[in-house]
Amino acid sequence: MYLYNSLSHKKELFQPNSPDVVKMYTCGPTVYHYAHIGNLRTYIMEDVLEKSLRYVGYNVRRVMNITDVGHLASDADTGEDKMLKGAKRENKSVMDIARYYTEAFRADCDKLNIKWPDVVEPATNCIDEYIHMVQTLLDNGKAYFVGGNVYFDTSTLDKYYVFNDHDEEDLATGVREGVEEDTNKKNKNDFVLWFTKSKFEDQALKWDSPWGVGYPGWHIECSCISMKHLGEDLDIHCGGIDNAFPHHTNEIAQSESYLGHKWCNYWFHVMHLNDESGKMSKSKGDFLTVSLLEKKGYDPMAYRLFCLQSHYRKNLVFTWENLDNAVVAYNKMVAKIAAFKDEGEVDANAFTELKQRFVKALEGDLNTSVAVTAVYDVLKAKCNDATKLAAIADFDKVLSLNLISAAEKLKKQQAEEAAASADPEIDALVAARTQAKKEKNYAEADRIRDELKARGIEIIDTPQGAKWRKV
Repeated sequence: MYLYNSLSHKKELFQPNSPDVVKMYTCGPTVYHYAHIGNLRTYIMEDVLEKSLRYVGYNVRRVMNITDVGHLASDADTGEDKMLKGAKRENKSVMDIARYYTEAFRADCDKLNIKWPDVVEPATNCIDEYIHMVQTLLDNGKAYFVGGNVYFDTSTLDKYYVFNDHDEEDLATGVREGVEEDTNKKNKNDFVLWFTKSKFEDQALKWDSPWGVGYPGWHIECSCISMKHLGEDLDIHCGGIDNAFPHHTNEIAQSESYLGHKWCNYWFHVMHLNDESGKMSKSKGDFLTVSLLEKKGYDPMAYRLFCLQSHYRKNLVFTWENLDNAVVAYNKMVAKIAAFKDEGEVDANAFTELKQRFVKALEGDLNTSVAVTAVYDVLKAKCNDATKLAAIADFDKVLSLNLISAAEKLKKQQAEEAAASADPEIDALVAARTQAKKEKNYAEADRIRDELKARGIEIIDTPQGAKWRKV
C-alpha cells in the first residue's frame, strides 16, 4: 500500500515497524460541543484507512484520545479552555460536558459507520504520564520553568518546522489577530507543557504537580496517550490538516526529545471540508451536524458517500446541491443492487478480477473515488448476480455504506407497497385505460383516469407501462 506521508511530502510504500501489528493513532475530538460534519470528514477517512489496512491483511491497533482538558481556544497557548467554554455555555460541570459530548460523538460515529477505535482514552486519565514526560524533558534540558509554567524549548531542536518550511516571521507572535505575546517564552515557538498560571484563573480541572497545582498543555496528551498504549514507536499518526501545525509539530518535538529517537514514520492528514464561504468551524455560530442532516431528511450514508467521492488530500466543498447529488447516486446504486437475484454460484475468476480493481484503488494512496467507481464497475459487470452481490458485500467492508442491507430494506419496502396496491378492479381499469390509449380513444382514457382520481388513485406512466398508487 502506498500512502502520502505529510512528513516527507511524497507517496511512500507503507511498511510498519512490526509485521504483527500496525500501530495507528488518531487525534480525537475536544468534547465541548457537537462535532460538525467537517470534523467528521476526517474521522470518516481515518476509518477508511484503518479498514483498508485490515482489508489488505494487516492487524491494526488504533488508539484515540478524548480531549477533556487543556485545549485552549488558540493553538498559541492563549485564550479560554474550550472545555470550560462549553461548561459556561450550558451551565454544567466540565466533566458533565465531556461525558455528554463524548457520547454524542460516538453516536455520530455509529450513524456514519465509523468504527470506534480499539482504545479511547480521555486526557484526564493520564495526568501521571504527563508529569513524568514533563519532568524528563526538564531533566534533559529540553524544557524550562518560568512564570509558573513549564515550556518546551524549541531552540534545542535541529529542526522545528518538520511539515513545512515556514517563514519564521510569518509565525511571529502577534501577527494573527487576538494572539497575545507570552513574555515568559524564550522563543516565540516555545509551547506550554504544564500550566500553573494562565491568562484566566477559573480553570475547572487542576492537579498537583512538582511545579504547583495546574493542568497539562494540549499537545502533550497525544504523545503520552500514544506511548501508553502503543509503545515508543508509532507507525501512522492521523488527523486533520489543521493539526499539522502547531499540534502535530509540537507532538513530534516533545516526543522525540523525550525518547531520543524517531517516534512516528507516517503522517496522514485529511484536508478541509469547506462551505462556500471557506473552512467550516464552530466559531461561525450555527454549524452542520449529523443530527441536522437527519432532521432535513438525509441518510448519513449519503454524507459518507459524498466524502468518499473525493480524495482525502483535496479540499471538499459542501453545498446542499452537492449532497443532493450524492443522495441521488446512493439511491440509484442501492436500487440497482436491490434488483439483483441472489441465485447461483459465485464466479471466482470474475470476483477476483473485480476485487483487484478495488484493492488497486485502496493501495494507491487510499483513492476512495476510484474505489467507489469500482462498485459501479460491479453493477455493470458481465457476470451473474451472485458474484456481483458477493463483490459488493466484500467492498463494503471498507466503504461501509450499508449497500447490501439498504438494498434488502428497499426490496422489502417494494414488496410491501406491491402487496398494498394489489387490487384486481383497479388493475382492470388501468389496463382498460392503457388499451383505450392504444386505440387513440383519449376521451375514454381520460374518463377512466378521472374516475380513478376521484377514488384517490394516481396513475403514473412509466417506460415499463402504467403504474398506480393511492394518494
